[in-house]
Amino acid sequence: MTRRRPAGTLPPVYRDPDRDEDTFRLRVPPPRAPGRAPGRARSTARSRVRRRRRNRRRAVSLAVLALVVVAGAALLVGRPWQDGGGPAEAASDPSRTAPAGGPDNAPEPLEDPPPSTPPPSPSASASDSDSDSDKKDGVRAEDIPDSGPGTFTVARAGVDAKGRGSAYRVEVEDGTGVDPDRAAEEIAAVLAHQRGWSHGGEHTFRQVADGPAGLVIKIATPATTDRICGEYGLKTRGEVNCRGGEKVMVNLKRWQLGSPQFDGPVSEYRALIVNHEVGHWLGRGHETCPGKGRPAPAMMQQIDGLKGCVANAWPYDAKGRYLGGPKVP
Repeated sequence: MTRRRPAGTLPPVYRDPDRDEDTFRLRVPPPRAPGRAPGRARSTARSRVRRRRRNRRRAVSLAVLALVVVAGAALLVGRPWQDGGGPAEAASDPSRTAPAGGPDNAPEPLEDPPPSTPPPSPSASASDSDSDSDKKDGVRAEDIPDSGPGTFTVARAGVDAKGRGSAYRVEVEDGTGVDPDRAAEEIAAVLAHQRGWSHGGEHTFRQVADGPAGLVIKIATPATTDRICGEYGLKTRGEVNCRGGEKVMVNLKRWQLGSPQFDGPVSEYRALIVNHEVGHWLGRGHETCPGKGRPAPAMMQQIDGLKGCVANAWPYDAKGRYLGGPKVP
């Protein structure tokens, strides 16, 4: 039996737990933010780690490279350079005997050289200087003074104060017995020779007595040579020549006696000294024998042995061809 509602009453309200009381809208939980799958998150994290490692390695590599470049630049800047474009270096006697398989025989620095620099070789013995060349010119080793006053006389014969070309000066130490003007004449003849560095007009030279000179050739006793070369950090041991800056120091022994290893007169050996040293002043480096039986380059350190070549004092032959060879590193 159905019960009737009393008049004027409303039907009862039945609460729906899934509906909002005010809006009667279904309570729908807020949507969840889409998230990454766990596997993908781990992969992304690993990628970030690898990327950071690569960046760190790249930064370390760049730092090491920068350090190497700076160190190399410091070495280049630290070397003394000459007016002619080459580093100041001791130029060894071009025909002094070298030990078999020995290093470059350039005079050693006063201080220990870096590992990349070849160690110095022993100097030539006194008996080596008593060669046939001293008999040819009537000069004996015992007649050559070991030291002198350290004062020089400038050669004045043949000067050309207003000419063209590289200005050079010739000076001879007092008490050596060498006439400055005669020595200057020999040097001038070598520099102007068609087989010398004046070949083809590429280089010209003029002798001066006063004023500035970019090249100064000094003939001095062994002791004075050692002292002046030592000012450039070079040790010549009383036996060899050297070049520092604009100065070419010619050891009196080598000028007067030549070398027993050079097959020719002393005058020809003097030409080798001048051509070799002036070649360095012009910026040329050492060269080696180009082949058996061929002329040894003037820029070859013939002191190390001719290596199959024939002794030669000139950079060019009679036909104007350069007598060169492979460059020595």
